[in-house]
Amino acid sequence: MSMSFESHILTPDRNSFRPYGKIIEYPNKEAKGRVRNLWRIVHAESGRTGWRVAYLVLRDRTIGRLECHPTSDETFEPVRGRALIFTALRKDFAAMRCFILDKPLIIRKGVWHGLVTCSPETEIKITENSKVTCRYWELGRRISRPEELPDPGHIE
Repeated sequence: MSMSFESHILTPDRNSFRPYGKIIEYPNKEAKGRVRNLWRIVHAESGRTGWRVAYLVLRDRTIGRLECHPTSDETFEPVRGRALIFTALRKDFAAMRCFILDKPLIIRKGVWHGLVTCSPETEIKITENSKVTCRYWELGRRISRPEELPDPGHIE
């Protein structure tokens, strides 16, 4: 029995996404009532690092590599369209996970990640350190959905 495309895509929640980063949301909002405005810092970087904000118009429907930033967390905040975000804690196809990017996320330093659009275009706000080091993991083929990942037993 083959698995459907959607069965490989995870919806991020606090537990499933915790190894890779966190969801940008107000913690325990339900316990705070419904009358006053709520404001809270949900993520802070220690040290004196400047930030930059970028706007990505994603048109790639396939990816051939993942990237990671060993010294910077990075946010992905969907504005318009639908996208998938592939993540991995190490260069291991068996450890790769795919999430629907349907809410703002923070990717932790050193987490491998890559994006593909499910729409003609997806618009995403990105925030990261002002100086970013990028490392790349060439996948050896182009993929557009999780079931296209190579079988880990057949990687050279």
